[in-house]
Amino acid sequence: MISTPNLYPVHLTPEQRASLDEITRNGRAPAKKIRHAQVLLMSDRDRPGGRMTGPEVADALGMHLNTVARIRKRFVTEGERPALERKPRETPPVPPKIDGHVEAQLVAICCGAPPEGRARWTLGLLAGELTRRKLVTSITGEAVRKALKKTR
Repeated sequence: MISTPNLYPVHLTPEQRASLDEITRNGRAPAKKIRHAQVLLMSDRDRPGGRMTGPEVADALGMHLNTVARIRKRFVTEGERPALERKPRETPPVPPKIDGHVEAQLVAICCGAPPEGRARWTLGLLAGELTRRKLVTSITGEAVRKALKKTR
């Protein structure tokens, strides 16, 4: 591998080095966090035995060179915690089918009379009614149950 210039040199304080050492040694942290801590320890300019280059760290830990560079960059620009932990998701993977408008319609349907020949609304009937009114394209009774449980 060809080594590129290190744009983000890692300088660890003795306290940071001690905390990263603790993470790598205790075995109670998630594996990803341990590996990120190892990258930072190996990349430290004041490391006993000298700083390792990006390709050396990547080879030693079995990582891609870009991953090592990304961890170093995040440490220098954002700090120790963001470099070790996963970034939280800003949005859920799937947007909810029942928003405020649909939820209001659902409650109104529940308060109304049940369909002809029925004594009360069931979750399946409510799901079917939401679909029939074109408030949602498709929905399950479980999603309706969760929405109603939330509103109590």
